[in-house]
Amino acid sequence: MKSQANAGYVAFLSLVAAIGGILFGYDTAVISGTISGVAAQFSLDAMQQGWFVGCALVGSIAGVAFAGVLSDRFGRKLTMSLSSVLFTVSAVGCAVCGSFTELVVYRIIGGVGIGVVSIVSPMYISEVAVARWRGALVSLYQLAITVGFLMAYLVNFQILKSAETAVHTSAFMQKIWVTELWRGMFGAETLPAFLFFVVIFFIPESPRWLVLRGAESRARRVLERIYRSAEAAEGEISSVRSAAALASGAEWRVLFEPGIRMAVVIGVCIAILGQFMGVNAVLYYGPTIFENAGLSSGDSLFSQVLVGMVNMLTSALALVIIDRVGRKQLVYWGVSGMIVSLLCIAFYFHSGEASGLSNLFLLVFFLAYIFCCAVSICAVVWVLLSEMYPTRVRGLAMSIAGLSLWIGTYLIGQLTPWMLEHLTPAGTFLLFAGMCVPYMLIMWRAVPETTGKSLEEIERYWLHEGKQANQKNR
Repeated sequence: MKSQANAGYVAFLSLVAAIGGILFGYDTAVISGTISGVAAQFSLDAMQQGWFVGCALVGSIAGVAFAGVLSDRFGRKLTMSLSSVLFTVSAVGCAVCGSFTELVVYRIIGGVGIGVVSIVSPMYISEVAVARWRGALVSLYQLAITVGFLMAYLVNFQILKSAETAVHTSAFMQKIWVTELWRGMFGAETLPAFLFFVVIFFIPESPRWLVLRGAESRARRVLERIYRSAEAAEGEISSVRSAAALASGAEWRVLFEPGIRMAVVIGVCIAILGQFMGVNAVLYYGPTIFENAGLSSGDSLFSQVLVGMVNMLTSALALVIIDRVGRKQLVYWGVSGMIVSLLCIAFYFHSGEASGLSNLFLLVFFLAYIFCCAVSICAVVWVLLSEMYPTRVRGLAMSIAGLSLWIGTYLIGQLTPWMLEHLTPAGTFLLFAGMCVPYMLIMWRAVPETTGKSLEEIERYWLHEGKQANQKNR
């Protein structure tokens, strides 16, 4: 079976779904270059700036709340199509909006798209992937997110540079690309959003979802193309049927079965804790932090481009090694490096001036932090969340974990300006370093190594853990 798997076809399906990650990354990171312009134009204070950043995350929370239900009822493919429409509406709306309130509304719509695609795209990839490639293929989604980050940083930087000399005869174009260039930064997302909408028509529905909906003939055609073997396809269908039989009952009731409940709680913990380790504060407020350290607006955006490049290249490295090194080992080494980097950044803000440290010291440890984060928790979290749960409730369980992740992301987006102002940058980065410790402990004590295991094998692990828990409680 291993030799017959159709690597090219599986890679194609994964790449199409991963375009959702590019949109996720762009929509998330583009905000970093617009904060100062929007704040100046609409006279925003610190909390209003936090709301401007956080409003899209409110949309993301709403998106993940119903993404799983939609994908379980209507399929992964149709739900991804919905997210592409939301991204397109948001991009166009932000570019032409007439007030701050309208801008917030369109950012929320884009946030809903982020929330939906953050659940459905990695779920789809995990369900079409061959077990031995699944870690790398789901990590492809995380790599796509970092590509979106870098795209946003490069677009922001290029628009800022071109606005210094560009002159348009059209008043509308002058407004979007020169005088209110934040509009162009948001509007540039329209092209990849429309591309995502088009290419989704060229992929099939998830075969595992089709089996659960009784469409076994359609699922068999997809699986035969993936495995190039009718026997292997039938074996996959049988595995899905067997796993579904073990998790009998209503979806919500299944979530409360001891083993599955344990997996859901662990997923929630690693999702929300990961956001309090600082990565999104760096991605959202990087230019602001660099400006506070004494860099010009242009230099701060260029520094953010470097952050995006390191993020993307390291995610590519993680994609190559995740199925060789293993999920947990990547977390142990990466989070340890994050702690060291965060402590050094905190030292720079506390004593850097007195110690004569240059801005280069700050940039080096920012990049080291991004490297360690991208090769560990950023690469691992979506892989784990996409493979931890039974197929029958995967959409619903991922929505719960994703909801926790986006609540944490919203709080970081909303509170970072306040923390930088009241806790000082040094205190803020010390807090981020401290939050790395419980994350590491949970990964060590509660999360199994899933590298190389099929989704059905992972499901049986959690069901076995549940049976053991029941026996201990008797």
